[in-house]
Amino acid sequence: MLKVTVFEFIVRGIPEAFVLILGMFTLSNTKLNFKKYIISSFLLALCEYGIRMLPINYGVHTILTVFVMVIIMCSINKVDIILSIKSSLMTIIGLFICEALNMLLLSIIFNDRLEIIISNSILKAISGLPSLVLYSIIIIIYYLKKRNI
Repeated sequence: MLKVTVFEFIVRGIPEAFVLILGMFTLSNTKLNFKKYIISSFLLALCEYGIRMLPINYGVHTILTVFVMVIIMCSINKVDIILSIKSSLMTIIGLFICEALNMLLLSIIFNDRLEIIISNSILKAISGLPSLVLYSIIIIIYYLKKRNI
């Protein structure tokens, strides 16, 4: 079980859901409907929070989150299932790459103290923000480029 505090949910979970859904809209070439975007993002954040509270092994929550992302994009945003699957996998992989780069940088900077940071929920949420900011910038730039084409 991945215990998620309310602080982590607000600081990391909700913004991450908004970025992931925007990435899925962008990668599936779906026109952004602001109302559906807001609903989809909050629904994903809530579902991800619930999934992380389940007593399952680490990593299984990611697979379940991908399923939820596909269901949200198909049911709420009426995106083709194949496009939903592709875009959800690509967004998750992109986020994982940014998180891996962030963890590499943190391990270089903090070395032995990284375990202390990860064990504290507030420090963990704050130290994870650079990867989310980087991924947000990438998604927003890609979205703006696709919109202007």
